[in-house]
Amino acid sequence: MRIDYSPAELAPRRSVKRSVLIASLCAVLLAAVASREGVAKRQSVSADPALPADIASALEVQNDAAFTEAVQAALADPLPAPEPSDWVTVEVQRGQTLSQIFETQGLGFSESIAVTKLSRDAARLKNLRAGDKLQLRKSPESRLAELRFEFDGSNTLHVRRDADDRLEAVTTAIEFEHRQAKAVGVIENSLFLDGQRAGLSNRLLMQMAEMFGYDIDFALDLRIGDRFGVIYEELYRDGEKLRDGDIVAAEFVNRGRSFRALRFIDGDGNAAYYTPEGESIRKAFLRTPVDFARISSRFNPNRRHPILNTIRAHKGVDYAAGAGTPIRATADGKVEFIGVKGGYGRVVILKHGSQYTTLYAHMSRYRSGLRNGSPVRQGQVIGYVGASGLATAPHLHYEFRVNGVHKDPVTVPLPRANPLPRSALAQWKAESATVLAQLDAMAEQQLARSQADLAQQEP
Repeated sequence: MRIDYSPAELAPRRSVKRSVLIASLCAVLLAAVASREGVAKRQSVSADPALPADIASALEVQNDAAFTEAVQAALADPLPAPEPSDWVTVEVQRGQTLSQIFETQGLGFSESIAVTKLSRDAARLKNLRAGDKLQLRKSPESRLAELRFEFDGSNTLHVRRDADDRLEAVTTAIEFEHRQAKAVGVIENSLFLDGQRAGLSNRLLMQMAEMFGYDIDFALDLRIGDRFGVIYEELYRDGEKLRDGDIVAAEFVNRGRSFRALRFIDGDGNAAYYTPEGESIRKAFLRTPVDFARISSRFNPNRRHPILNTIRAHKGVDYAAGAGTPIRATADGKVEFIGVKGGYGRVVILKHGSQYTTLYAHMSRYRSGLRNGSPVRQGQVIGYVGASGLATAPHLHYEFRVNGVHKDPVTVPLPRANPLPRSALAQWKAESATVLAQLDAMAEQQLARSQADLAQQEP
């Protein structure tokens, strides 16, 4: 059910009053003219010798009463101006809180506290940001009657006072029109530069990198000539584009190998991506724990240590990144160790089931609240790049262990997540046929364009 309390426009009070005044003056003038004619008639009637004196006197009194009624009716306000709308739109200023907004609008501090306790979505009003907009309406008793707040771009919080004088909160989904759009590109510089040139937003580029990040190391594997095609949604409301939606399907061709991902939405509205055969593109582990970082030192059992100047096995991979770059857990698990460990400096070790552990070293700091035994989710930030311990510059040292044995994180085979359920596979394949045909057509167009460009370059 969609609830829409659209605020009424402010009534043009001044113009209505002006119109009423002009109408009243006109009526007075008409009444004056009528009275003058009445006086003339009374004079003619009273001067008429054919009428008896008592009848002439009665007509004169009647005309005087009609004149008085006309003047009083003209001076009355037969069209009262409507009251202006009670709705007020407030744009949140930097550092402004809900209680401060309520105070400026003549609402009590206790009401702001009561509103934030109504629901989890209402609690979002505790963390207003500059530029957010609130719509408020007060009751005649200067109490909150209604509040409306659009948050996260997809939902609207409605607060209103019910028949029992209690505040209630309801969250409704914003209705969007979904339109499909397409983009194709070729890697000539970097994923972000070439993706933006193809018309993709940073958000869509990040989503595509996350989708294919299990198979492609975008810090190491990209080559000039790699290509991509993306089918995605654009969200419109009232004919106006608000923002990009999610990727519907995508293809990335890396070093001649094609990777495709198609969206599947389950009965609860959760989206996941699968190959055209129904295999999950998601692996149990991410290939890299930092986004688009450069590998500065590879897995090497015979490496000479840059500080100690001795042969010491390098049992992981070093990713050069700026200090403060977020470090993400490569898989679901829990914290086995957090603290300082010799040359590793500040380190976090995560345990993933019974076989796997990952280590993240040289951190500048840990994520707030992280401690031994804390559960972590794949992709969750666990700390930030630094140069603690034996490090010559800010970087992340990452290790991957299987049953306690160090493996090269770049080449170790990674287990995949569960495939699409068989009960949904047949219908999903039928529904995805159109999208797959679009990806095929986009790939053919790219190849034809590339061949044409090569033909032009030949002498």
